[in-house]
Amino acid sequence: MKALPPNPGAPIRVMVVDDHAVVRGGLATFLLAYEDLVLVGEAADGEEAVETCAICRPDVILMDLIMPEMDGATATRLIRERYPDTQVIALTSFKEEDLVQGVLAAGAIGYLLKNVSADELVDAIRAAHVGRPTLAPEATRALIHSATTARTLPLGHDLTERERDVLALMITGMNNSEIADKLVVSRSTVKYHVSNILSKLQATSRTEAVAYALQQNLVDHA
Repeated sequence: MKALPPNPGAPIRVMVVDDHAVVRGGLATFLLAYEDLVLVGEAADGEEAVETCAICRPDVILMDLIMPEMDGATATRLIRERYPDTQVIALTSFKEEDLVQGVLAAGAIGYLLKNVSADELVDAIRAAHVGRPTLAPEATRALIHSATTARTLPLGHDLTERERDVLALMITGMNNSEIADKLVVSRSTVKYHVSNILSKLQATSRTEAVAYALQQNLVDHA
């Protein structure tokens, strides 16, 4: 859809990001029922979300997480860096700990599952607009579980399957561009995964991360 220009004093400007057209259509219809909400933009993946955000400058973005080209967490980080006044609510079908942690660390103010009620979703949009976070109970439990298990488990236990793939390629000496080509993802997505790997391994450099991974046999490598 064509993005609407900013207009001070207008209803809360909402953008919807999801790779499924039927989901975007459903959310667009949902927003029509509320006078204080207006849909100003749509995007089908993370890269398009960053581009569209620059045009429509939404107040709140409903962001899917698992998408082609660029995932929702990477898009959230880029948008929050470039447009700090725009709030992001992750709206997803998944409740895995790494997804919750990743998008919240990227700057999302909320995390909701797609089975959320209409009232809960609109309340979360209004709350995000004034800077108040909203977390689904499942997301809260995931954060609590992660915080409690992290005290006893070794560094690297929480690496995702994709992060282990990236780490295995880092061990071979590949740079971000080469890893992106190998995994058929964008370089920004690889950069996001590498940043997560360094954080989870408490490493200050790629070399340190690779050395620790080899020492602890964190990944299978040739």
